[in-house]
Amino acid sequence: MKNILKVVFVIIGTLIGAGFASGQEMYVFFFSYGMQGLIGIIISSILMGIIIYQTLKLLDKYEIRTYKDFLDILITSKKGRKTNLIENIINLIVNIFIVITFLIMVAGFGAYFEQEFGINSLIGSSILAILSFAIFLTSVKGVVKANELLVPILIIFLVIIGLINLKSINLSELGDYIIRTNESSFILSAIVYCSYNSILLIPVLITLKELLKSKKQISLISIISTLIIILLSVIVYLILVRVDVDITKLEMPAVYVVSNIFTILKYIYGFIILGSIFTTSISLGTSFLQNVSKNRKSYTQFAIIMCITSVIISKIGFSNLINFLYPVFGYLGLIQIWKILIVK
Repeated sequence: MKNILKVVFVIIGTLIGAGFASGQEMYVFFFSYGMQGLIGIIISSILMGIIIYQTLKLLDKYEIRTYKDFLDILITSKKGRKTNLIENIINLIVNIFIVITFLIMVAGFGAYFEQEFGINSLIGSSILAILSFAIFLTSVKGVVKANELLVPILIIFLVIIGLINLKSINLSELGDYIIRTNESSFILSAIVYCSYNSILLIPVLITLKELLKSKKQISLISIISTLIIILLSVIVYLILVRVDVDITKLEMPAVYVVSNIFTILKYIYGFIILGSIFTTSISLGTSFLQNVSKNRKSYTQFAIIMCITSVIISKIGFSNLINFLYPVFGYLGLIQIWKILIVK
């Protein structure tokens, strides 16, 4: 059971990053669709659980060590020969997206300090870059340990805030509080949300292969992860109901609600935000470094370049990065989801 929880905590730690805990992702992909967004959360979470299950089954069946090995299983021609060009393109896209998301985490860390304390965002971004680099040097063990310590605390705090918020909401009148601002398909949005998260999550799952011991573990990991994702997503969704200003103008709408309505919980939610960003950044950063590095020396060099670059690019803006880049990569990841679902 210990290994099951270790994997689950890394999965959740990867998923609940800056975009999730800040409420920005929930708004873009679910809340903007009104009440249908809640259905979208369930659809997306269940699909995510299936992707986790299928991926872990493949890792268990084949000797997969890197993301390239994973693509070798997914992408074959009709004659059984590996299509190297497609494989290399997908591998490149995934690596780019992981790096970009790491940059978004660093930008989110800086954005929180600037929004809540008026501290220059570059200072906050630099702090996360330094902390991440320190964990990168410990490789996978440091990532698992950090998630094992932080994620349970983050889940408990989020549930407590969710229960307090629930007391202030009349669920029978919930539809009256939520205005649909997006007229496109909520189902497509749910699938795209799952898609881009899968792009991030699969390379991380590959680094955890050694923790898997049986097929029963795979089923439990998938079920537990799905239930936690649904629970936490609904909590953040309901927090957004309490926004009393133009939500499109907020970098971190969930932080705004907690800071202005549940002021006593302000610093607890601050810990949730920063902890979520940290767990996601180290999980993604480590999976990228293991995917592109040929040896320990290149691993360290890539880590230095990535951390320095992240601080420079963080000035672009947190919400701008999420609103544009996440949907784009979500659509690109639909092919990978399809291949995972049909592979035998």
